[in-house]
Amino acid sequence: MAQLKGLGRLLIAVTFFTAGFFINIAQLFLILVVRPFDKRLSRSIMYYLTYSFYCILVCVAEWYAGGKLRVYIDPEDEKRFFGKEHGLLLMNHTYEIDWLTAWMITDKLGILGGTKAYAKKMLRYVPIVGWVWWMAEFIFLDRNFEKDKIVIKNQLKEVFSYPDPVWLLLNAEGTRFTPAKHELSVKFAQERGLPVLKHHLIPRTKGFTTSLPTMRGICPAIYDINLAFKRDAEPKPTLLSQLNGEPVEPYMYIRRVPLEQVPDGEKEAAAWMQDFYVEKDKIIDSFHETGSFFKTSGVKAVPEKIYKPRLSTLLNFIGWASFASLGILYYLVTSLIAGNWFGFITVVLILGGFYGLMAHAVNASKISKASAYGAAGKK
Repeated sequence: MAQLKGLGRLLIAVTFFTAGFFINIAQLFLILVVRPFDKRLSRSIMYYLTYSFYCILVCVAEWYAGGKLRVYIDPEDEKRFFGKEHGLLLMNHTYEIDWLTAWMITDKLGILGGTKAYAKKMLRYVPIVGWVWWMAEFIFLDRNFEKDKIVIKNQLKEVFSYPDPVWLLLNAEGTRFTPAKHELSVKFAQERGLPVLKHHLIPRTKGFTTSLPTMRGICPAIYDINLAFKRDAEPKPTLLSQLNGEPVEPYMYIRRVPLEQVPDGEKEAAAWMQDFYVEKDKIIDSFHETGSFFKTSGVKAVPEKIYKPRLSTLLNFIGWASFASLGILYYLVTSLIAGNWFGFITVVLILGGFYGLMAHAVNASKISKASAYGAAGKK
């Protein structure tokens, strides 16, 4: 069984990084050759390139691991708005695979290729994944407010000028939840008279309030995702469990909040965000205490919907896996027949490199390896 899991991880690694390499080349071609003459066409094609890359791991989570996504969503809002407009995405940053569940739901809503995020500037230099994000126009920040506020203003105008709907993820907590960071967050809240949160870190409001003036008129709504896994769930929701083909069951409450509900003014908008996170905290607390997002949170209940995996993600994976594995197998066989040991060893080393990159990604995704940002107190 361990050998089969190892082969599965190797196939996923080869598929993911091979696809990423060729998608990087295609993205670069778009930027250098197409975009100077037709920006709209370039961005439309970029949408499908990023979709093809992201949905490889969506396929792994749903078709290979058998994960089942349970979503609580207003049917009328889903029909009228979801996937049909630009939006700012707010999501709790608690689990190792919260980003993957975001890809899963945006895939179902037909907007996966249009998902972007505020991200640390250093990530743009990470080979393949970081390059995909950089060329797809993610908003990279230095975590230096004086520099970042200029980047935010300029980049938001670019991002929300895309021809297809874009959902831009803002992790308002600034970093992933850990017990140590939560302890500091509680201390920070108590010292400043802010509400103490049980399941979230105190949101950092500057990025949000800086974004608001530019977003008004071009981004009509906030999409709030509240993600939870049962505390006793086995296997644990990790990237390794997905690569091992072990099913997880994310629960997600997602709602649309019109941007006009957010007040004008930096202080007023910051206070609104603090209150919003108090409500989000009650939603998650209700889930963990009662098994429902709604019983004790005071939020109006909406029906559950279980989304089935999309065939397009499976076909995309099969296409890339076939291209990568058959190409490598062909080169290995022809190298053996021709006695080309240099070529044979090179391919074996490349396979080992792919497997090592995937192992590194698994290790980097662990909560214990989370950024130290926020662990040294709030500024």
